[in-house]
Amino acid sequence: QVQLVESGGGLVQPGGSLRLSCAASGSIFRFNVMGWYRQAPGKQRELVADITGGGRTNYADSVKGRFTISRDNAQNTLYLQMHSLKPEDTAVYYCYAQKEIGPVERVQKYDYWGQGTQVAVSS
Repeated sequence: QVQLVESGGGLVQPGGSLRLSCAASGSIFRFNVMGWYRQAPGKQRELVADITGGGRTNYADSVKGRFTISRDNAQNTLYLQMHSLKPEDTAVYYCYAQKEIGPVERVQKYDYWGQGTQVAVSS
């Protein structure tokens, strides 16, 4: 059973920095895509950033230039480095991973989610 365990959330002042971590129970090399989503009160969950097994990254326009997603295959860990945090970044952040099983002709995809970690940006 795949498990994603998040850490690093907390309270930070506007303009500050925070680093989120997501530890996977298995080798993250087997995940074709990993990413971070967030959900603020009263809003739908939205993609923050993701990264493919080949290292290609994708960011929401609202965080481009401020956030950096990365992965450490040796430690089976996904990271989100956040700089220049704004009050609108306040949300519960979720780690996400997608695993593909089987040959390309008959591939099956499975989605996994972390428990979420609270990020609060306030002065």
